[in-house]
Amino acid sequence: MLKTVTFIGNGNMALSIAHGLKNSYKIEVVGRSIEKLEAFETALGIKIEKCMLDGFDISNKTLLLCVKPANVIEVGDKLKGKAKVIYSVLAGTSVAKLKDNILSGAVVRTMPNLAASVGKSMTTLTGDNDFKEEAHVLLGAIGETLWLDSEKELDIATAVAGSGPAYLALIAEALADGAVKQGLKREYAMATMKGLFGGFGELIQDIHPALLKDAVMSPGGTTAAGYSAL
Repeated sequence: MLKTVTFIGNGNMALSIAHGLKNSYKIEVVGRSIEKLEAFETALGIKIEKCMLDGFDISNKTLLLCVKPANVIEVGDKLKGKAKVIYSVLAGTSVAKLKDNILSGAVVRTMPNLAASVGKSMTTLTGDNDFKEEAHVLLGAIGETLWLDSEKELDIATAVAGSGPAYLALIAEALADGAVKQGLKREYAMATMKGLFGGFGELIQDIHPALLKDAVMSPGGTTAAGYSAL
């Protein structure tokens, strides 16, 4: 019999994680709107248990908390019982605050990123060490995982891996726009940028950034000129 994972919240991150877990776990989703729960089920492509938030009993359940950080107190007031463990994806929301508002035997904070939707998230984790192994299994369904020693480290890593896709998207857009400004057709600029990111993503796994830079930057060359301008 498949183990049940209960999602509190039915947004994009919940859907991305559910896609990674749907073949190995029974999925239960708790939300405020039956219409949105039905849309979640359709997008996931399998039958799920759909439950309304008001009065939902979390007793002994494994929760994946995927609500907005500002809604923790409100959501906690609507739940009853004591969960076995909470896996929270809420940025900037401490273990202490989660425990103060939702009864649970344990809490693990997690920080997936946008690439969860394609199974390539870089997810950092911290919290109750008794659930370290299970956390790696659950969040490993959407990509790489890394257990950190403290919440401070998780908050720092959030700025890198969690917010990082926005920063890289800005760079990607700027590279393509710069090429168009110089006279390259938009479709060619986009194709070139996508190819760059695809190849660089592979290289950076094994080569230090400084070495990659030095390998491209010939003395007095075009890369050196552009790097200096940046």
